[in-house]
Amino acid sequence: MNGREILIAGGGIGGLAAALALAQKGRKVRVLEKAAEFGEIGYGIQMGPNVARMLERLGVLKSLESAAVFPDALIFADALSNDELSRISLGDAFLERYKFRYFVIHRRDLHGGLLDACKRREEIVLSPSHGLKSFKQEKDVVTVTCDNGAGYEGAALIGADGLWSPTRQAVIGDGAPRMAGHYVYRGVVPDAQIVDRSRIGSMTIWGGPDLHMVQYRLQGGAVMNNVATICSRRMRRGEPNPGAPDELEELFARTHPGVRDNLRYVSRERNWVLHDRDPATNWTEGRVTLLGDAAHPTLQYLAQGAQMAIEDGVVLAEKVAAVGEDYHRAFMAYQRERMNRSARVVLSSRFFGEYIHVDGGARELRNELARGRDPHHPWEVDWLYKGIDVNDRL
Repeated sequence: MNGREILIAGGGIGGLAAALALAQKGRKVRVLEKAAEFGEIGYGIQMGPNVARMLERLGVLKSLESAAVFPDALIFADALSNDELSRISLGDAFLERYKFRYFVIHRRDLHGGLLDACKRREEIVLSPSHGLKSFKQEKDVVTVTCDNGAGYEGAALIGADGLWSPTRQAVIGDGAPRMAGHYVYRGVVPDAQIVDRSRIGSMTIWGGPDLHMVQYRLQGGAVMNNVATICSRRMRRGEPNPGAPDELEELFARTHPGVRDNLRYVSRERNWVLHDRDPATNWTEGRVTLLGDAAHPTLQYLAQGAQMAIEDGVVLAEKVAAVGEDYHRAFMAYQRERMNRSARVVLSSRFFGEYIHVDGGARELRNELARGRDPHHPWEVDWLYKGIDVNDRL
């Protein structure tokens, strides 16, 4: 299709997924990335069957298989006792129910697969060192100014520029995201260094009072991804140094020795502070809309942040393909289809963040309920894993 290119602010997982989906519909796309190189930082990422379906649609799923690991189960254990409370089996019954497998992968490998696919599309131009500074709209054009002084005219603008999105501030103007008070420490170590191998083939999460630990393998099983999270009591009390390494050690002191020993695998050099936002009622202004964390940032407890961004990109491309050049109409249809699903992820993630971190009587109740679950029916996330029916209805 001829016409102006669609501009995408942000070359992360969501921005590249949207670019690839739009290119498949014949649209010209320019991805404006603030960093000097397109790349991804971070550690492991969990990929449910809902997003595996989207990655197949984008033509990249098979290329990711060599770097992926396919766990045999999702295990939830008590961090104080180390007892397994429940599991979701990821075998044949899971595959039959959802049609796609659950896998884990390094964020760099996922991003790299999307980036390679984008580089093979002549419709896509990748522009590093071009962070969005500002934009303005006229009747049929969006003019973007980048922080390096460059300017572009596009048919539309998609803000996929993350948690601190400048596009969001221009469209919604709702200020800073909500700080959850959860601090995350991560580490990736060679698989051979892992001492306790009793759950080596699974994705395991240990939940405890104001803490949890996650382990699963990456890069075809060569390394182990380790994540330790604490809900800072210092932050709640207004004390200094919330989430510092000594608070990590302090909160994990109550845990089972086998769980506490896993702290050896996480780095103390830095931590990540979790944020989200209350669900919005509008992401669109004229020919500008938001995608991924810019639209609906979520906590990590359903492992769906990147997955929602990829779903966004596929749905958005379908709506654009259905309407010709009426981008406002397409974007309004896109947000109508995405808002309630992404809001449910945001709010459910908050709930699960509370659920895994409880103590006292609440912990006793949680454990009793968890022990009664059917490993072959993940009812809590069934609505999520069934995925979406992507279509072009407006």
